[in-house]
Amino acid sequence: MNLDTETLLSAARDQTGLADFGDPSFHEGLEVLVGALNTEARLTETGSQRVGASIVATLANRLQVEDYLKQNPQLLDAPIEKPLFVFGLPRTGTTLAINLLAADPVRRIFMRWEAFNTVPPAAHGALRSDPRCHAEQARLDMSLKYVPHISAMHHEDADSSCECQFATTPSFISQVYDSQYHIPSYHEWFMAADYAPAFRYHKRLMQLLQANNAGRWTFKNPWHPLYLDALTGVYPDAQLVMTHRDPGDVVGSACSLVHAVRKLYSDDVDPRAIAEVSLRTFEAMIARVEAFEKKHGAGAIHHIQYKALTADPILEMRKLYAKFNEPLSDEAVAAMQTMLNTKPKDKFGKHEYRLEDYGLTRGEVLERFAGYIERYGIAVKPA
Repeated sequence: MNLDTETLLSAARDQTGLADFGDPSFHEGLEVLVGALNTEARLTETGSQRVGASIVATLANRLQVEDYLKQNPQLLDAPIEKPLFVFGLPRTGTTLAINLLAADPVRRIFMRWEAFNTVPPAAHGALRSDPRCHAEQARLDMSLKYVPHISAMHHEDADSSCECQFATTPSFISQVYDSQYHIPSYHEWFMAADYAPAFRYHKRLMQLLQANNAGRWTFKNPWHPLYLDALTGVYPDAQLVMTHRDPGDVVGSACSLVHAVRKLYSDDVDPRAIAEVSLRTFEAMIARVEAFEKKHGAGAIHHIQYKALTADPILEMRKLYAKFNEPLSDEAVAAMQTMLNTKPKDKFGKHEYRLEDYGLTRGEVLERFAGYIERYGIAVKPA
């Protein structure tokens, strides 16, 4: 079953009774994505149906967001001050870092349920009691029953901090698509895209969501190194935090997660192709971070080593807060410790992976990322 762009757009309009998608720039990414899905992704019939339904849901949510903002334009006047963004190569501890930060009661996170069912914004104090939150949790609990291996790799609850690339999917300029499907032509387009429209939409979304539940926005998305210029163009006072881990562990773990997700949509998944696109993307991420730091100074990004973060998480949080001259309250520290006690590593199973399954060796990966390892002083196991 081939996907059709106009059919998807019409389905979203019919579903919502709305017609204004806002900034029309999203059409380019949607066209490229649909073309790649039809010709390259090797989707199963069920996979194609799932993808189509997901795109329609994303478009419908965008229509509802734009309509709500049209009815409440004053929300777009509210500032977003000093948002903090956690990023790094995938599987480098970004989830642990954001979970620690999210425990601080003064911070506001982009919750998973909000990404998929945004309008209206939750009532004051109801972020975790909103019926949409409970509905998303029920869906996730069902997923845990049928695909538990995904949670062992990367688990989120409905009120978890959602990767804010799901705030860019409605612009169709998002790494989400590149990870979930084998779509080389979309990858090439995405890597050279203008990311500014995606971040403009990102900000509009957060201005809507903070209407009744404010706080210091704190985001997580491993892929932000690809678009730091666009991010800081929209959020000029953003606080940037990057995590680092042994690339030999990063690459194997990331490939394993992508492989598991792609198999939900296709029964013809090439492990070597996953490795090749992952390596190229990671190299681009590192190069763009280095270019950003060369332009803005080494202090423009606060760096955290995975080994240090897992050894003493609270100490690393103290260093982070000190970097940005932010107070770290005793209440926040206690909440962080509670989080660590209630969400231990491997709670949902141990994530097993082997580089060899993707045609790689540890020695090859370490050699390829030798400059990155040296530049950031990353502790690595021998090949």
